[in-house]
Amino acid sequence: MKSDSLAVRWDGPQLAVTRGGEVADRVSADDIRRVILACRGGDTPSHLDFALIDTGTEHVLLPASSGIAAPVYFERQAWWTERACIWWLTARHAPLPRHLYSGVWLLRRHQPGFLRLPADELQALVATWPLEGPQTWEQRRWARGATNRQLDALARRPRG
Repeated sequence: MKSDSLAVRWDGPQLAVTRGGEVADRVSADDIRRVILACRGGDTPSHLDFALIDTGTEHVLLPASSGIAAPVYFERQAWWTERACIWWLTARHAPLPRHLYSGVWLLRRHQPGFLRLPADELQALVATWPLEGPQTWEQRRWARGATNRQLDALARRPRG
């Protein structure tokens, strides 16, 4: 029995989107202009709600369950750093049109499924999102650590 699960992995110079082990779609690394990671309550892989890959002409929407976090957070870090194309935001500030969530009203999924859309369908909406970045997860982690150390130092200063 073949699994119908969605997965994303690097396949040479492309991100391959597979369904049930078969390649369903590909995104050329050269076409990636921006990756937007919508996270809830934090920015670790377990907090990811969805990723939106902007190719300029299209948007590729990937749910966290696709495993998109691994190729973006942990793999090919030198490439991602050089590209400076990873952006972040809190998921609640990243509303998507209802029709991108499957299911009937009460049974609707809370995360969007895999979709490839023309860029103009989401361009205006994405332009309103309060994005942070660009920075890789490693850069973001180090920056947060430095900020936390500064806040700790300020909290320990004697008042007077």
